[in-house]
Amino acid sequence: MCVRSCFQSSCLQWAWRTAFLKHIQRRHQGSHRWTHLGGSTYRAVIFDMGGVLIPSPGRVAAEWEVQNRIPSGTILKALMEGGENGPWMRFMRAEITAEGFLREFGRLCSEMSKASVPVDSFFSLLTSERVAKQFPVMTEAITQIRAKGLQTAVLSNNFYLPNQKSFLPLDRKQFDVVVESCVEGICKPDPRIYKLCLERLGLQPSESIFLDDLGPNVKAAASLGIHTIKVNDPETAVKELEALLGFTLRLGVPNTQPVRKTMEIPKDSLKKYLKDLLGIQTTGPLELLQFDHGQSNPTYYIRLANRDLVLRKKPPGTLLPSAHAIEREFRIMKALANAGVPVPNVLDLCEDSSVVGTPFYVMEYCPGLIYKDPSLPGLEPSHRRAIYTAMNTVLCKIHSVDPQAVGLEDYGKQGAYIPRQVRTWVKQYRASETSTIPAMERLIEWLPLHLPHQQRTTLVHGDFRLDNLVFHPEKPEVLAVLDWELSTLGDPLIDVAYSCLAHYLPSSFPVLRGFNDCDLTQLGIPAAEEYFRMYCLQMGLPPTENWNFYMAFSFFRLAAILQGVYWRSLTGQASSAHAEQTGKLTEFVSNLAWDFAVKEGFRVFKEMPFKNPLTRSCHTWARSQSQWYPIGTRSYSSVPEASPAHASRGGLVISPESLSPPVRELYHRLKRFMEQHVYPAEPELQSHQASAARWSPSPLIEDLKEKAKAEGLWNLFLPLEADPEKKYGAGLTNVEYAHLCELMGTSLYAPEIYNCSAPDTGNMELLVRYGTEAQKARWLMPLLEGKARSCFAMTEPQVASSDATNIEASIREEDSFYVINGHKWWITGILDPRCQLCVFMGKTDPHAPRHRQQSVLLVPMDTPGIKIIRPLTVYGLEDAPGGHGEVRFEHVHVPKENMVLGPGRGFEIAQGRLGPGRIHHCMRLIGFSERALALMKARIQPPTAEGREQERGLRRPCFHWSCRVKSRVAFGKPLVEQGTVLADIAQSRVEIEQARLLVLRAAHVMDLAGNKAAALDIAMIKMVAPSMASRVIDRAIQAFGAAGLSSDYPLAQFFTWARALRFADGPDEVHRATVAKLELKHRI
Repeated sequence: MCVRSCFQSSCLQWAWRTAFLKHIQRRHQGSHRWTHLGGSTYRAVIFDMGGVLIPSPGRVAAEWEVQNRIPSGTILKALMEGGENGPWMRFMRAEITAEGFLREFGRLCSEMSKASVPVDSFFSLLTSERVAKQFPVMTEAITQIRAKGLQTAVLSNNFYLPNQKSFLPLDRKQFDVVVESCVEGICKPDPRIYKLCLERLGLQPSESIFLDDLGPNVKAAASLGIHTIKVNDPETAVKELEALLGFTLRLGVPNTQPVRKTMEIPKDSLKKYLKDLLGIQTTGPLELLQFDHGQSNPTYYIRLANRDLVLRKKPPGTLLPSAHAIEREFRIMKALANAGVPVPNVLDLCEDSSVVGTPFYVMEYCPGLIYKDPSLPGLEPSHRRAIYTAMNTVLCKIHSVDPQAVGLEDYGKQGAYIPRQVRTWVKQYRASETSTIPAMERLIEWLPLHLPHQQRTTLVHGDFRLDNLVFHPEKPEVLAVLDWELSTLGDPLIDVAYSCLAHYLPSSFPVLRGFNDCDLTQLGIPAAEEYFRMYCLQMGLPPTENWNFYMAFSFFRLAAILQGVYWRSLTGQASSAHAEQTGKLTEFVSNLAWDFAVKEGFRVFKEMPFKNPLTRSCHTWARSQSQWYPIGTRSYSSVPEASPAHASRGGLVISPESLSPPVRELYHRLKRFMEQHVYPAEPELQSHQASAARWSPSPLIEDLKEKAKAEGLWNLFLPLEADPEKKYGAGLTNVEYAHLCELMGTSLYAPEIYNCSAPDTGNMELLVRYGTEAQKARWLMPLLEGKARSCFAMTEPQVASSDATNIEASIREEDSFYVINGHKWWITGILDPRCQLCVFMGKTDPHAPRHRQQSVLLVPMDTPGIKIIRPLTVYGLEDAPGGHGEVRFEHVHVPKENMVLGPGRGFEIAQGRLGPGRIHHCMRLIGFSERALALMKARIQPPTAEGREQERGLRRPCFHWSCRVKSRVAFGKPLVEQGTVLADIAQSRVEIEQARLLVLRAAHVMDLAGNKAAALDIAMIKMVAPSMASRVIDRAIQAFGAAGLSSDYPLAQFFTWARALRFADGPDEVHRATVAKLELKHRI
């Protein structure tokens, strides 16, 4: 990243100052102050920046060093280097520019660490919006100070941006005076800069209070007679500031806001109810505020006649079944009041909806701290650890309660808790579903198949997390556990997993903040694994092996909850202002859940015992798949809808005969079609491909396509995970389709006949995964129906296009269009007259991060400006009618609605497009190899009776291109007796079987754990399959002699495409490097 772009980000400015070094100079926890002996009325408060108003940069430096494997302390040492005359201090006095500072700073860091240090990256992180946020407690304090008529000021060491604006991320309207080192040319702790601030305020030193987090800066101010507070924790500092000023700086109830308009409740009827309940006679007003947390049930703060209360109610409108069970909340809190579990004191449950519109209950307000940010900013690491230890301890208390002893033995059903929970949340999700989310569909299918055995039944909170706990303001002690809506009797590990959600969510997650992008060691927060071990130790339990299942289910449940909140927001029923955002978050969370399902599936896969080694089918799990199919939805696969469950999805199937009955029957139908229609048509199709009419589609191909469609052999390629509803494809797993794909690979013409040929398959999957409904209607449907063909334009002659980030073709925005300019080649299928769509990849923003520069556009082939330069040949083969074209795109105007997924998503799309296609290529190569070996065996063997029968035309051969001669003799011996030929046959059989097993394993891992988990397996098969096929086919050619080089047999074409795929599917070197890197990563 260039220096200029690093420092010119809007709203990301940081006040730079010597206090960057603060965290190594702290001595004690708590706030310290040097006081002036004389006293007078305070008239101003002066604030430092970092560590006081906004988070300390020291922690950011330490975290960045860990993440980038930079020796600890490198940044701080480089900043201190040279003292007052070092680059850092000169930069803050504006004596050098940002570019000059980074150049010197980078050199120092690299010399100290003896390695290259990307300081641009460090400053980019440090100036990010996530870091430069003002503490809310300080914002509120400043508001109250100014409301009392006092002045406020900022006194900070910082620097100039290249645009000559100072780097200040605060609202200047909060301050009467702003003093910056880069403007004045003086830095703290130089006394002159303090005097300058006082002069501009028009005050004496004793009339002001100064807050800073660096000891030297505080001492310098105190020596001038300024009252000082040394800040280690903003919350504690504000308390000390309140003591000095003599008035509160935190008015109101924490975490409350005015009642949202859609959540208003009638005050008069509520006041009457409360007066009767509490037995009070008051004419005073009822104060009502709404808590800003509580996505499910609206929660209110009430003050009436010096009583502080909390009201929690059901939301208005039509509710999902069994949701918002406030009655259960009331019952369990009442039961736990004397059971050692800290809960608020509940007063009454009112089921009369006439009071506030829905049933509710009332409890006493429990003052204390609710930590909404689980990273606990502003606290010391030891304090953070104590908070999480207390959280763990109170969870153990909940799970240690005897339900019968507190009258809760009937609070939930005994046993089978997790199956019920899965069914419940699937039902809740379906009831609020607004669109199809692929990861949720996969989870709905996966979860019931991987249920753990429940060992214990206890009370379960159901929503146990940090922001549902009220802590003592002075010590790490839980005063109350809130939000018992989802409580029941069940598996306690559900609570443990749910309380670890924050460990895997980013800090920017708007509904439930996390800290997966933070360094837990620096924070002092226990990692999820340590937190779980802590729980097991306190409860005296052994750790569970299937922890990933519990995490997968917890995120699935969170996704279902978010979907419900979003659904209610559409009708104005949701209680939180963030509710409308959750529609975008459900898919994100469901993908996290699927990541854990992948981990759990892979763990089980690695532990699978391989029983009955002589049996080719290796089933270990049963599978049951839903038969649900949306009524009124057209299916573009001709496989019958009522297909039974895929038994093969659970285990590795290495033989077609071990496929599930419906898929096995499909395989045999495909095989019969190949024998009856495809192989016999090959001579005519080959002749057409060599004729003058080769650039027009063969009428025979079109006839065979119609026959295949009529026989249910159409669009077999779309994987189940991409099309869970089987709306477009046959709903086969990768393993199932791999067996069919191998069979199709025995003929060069077969894939197109079944509408399963590249690049259409990849483009159709791209549209299924990423296309809008309008894009699908225009492009996907004609492709699925076989009425159109397409191409994919990525490769460019001037760059190494195996790396998608290298492409240079430009996509420029202009009015309501995108304008394309670029030079592409090896664009398969573009010469076909049926080609109506070009999926084009180009750069929309060359200055964006490397993997966010590219975008994908859907370009109609009749758009002006597309100029085909020439057809390219592969070893002299033209591959008509689709061919491989070299093309120029010159000022091609494409409507903006043709952008796929959005600008900057091209690399992501290209990677997703290549998923199952990697299996397709490899299995077709195995089909090539099987066909080549069969031809080789036929070439060298004497004709059998079956062979003679075939020759007489009584029955068509399985492979049309067969040997029509007697066994050939060389050097006095039949070829079948030559040792080298026999060795070649044996070697070919072994290599085919090895490659097939490796490819099937990769397909199995993709089905079981997803494409990401199968990265190593995919790289290995892309290394192995093309090379194996080249060797096997080459041996067959050798057995045929010169005939093997001719077009009389398919061997020459097989060999050509096997060799070409060592480029087309990525160069061998890339795959070898990937395998080596993953191998080293997994073994070290």
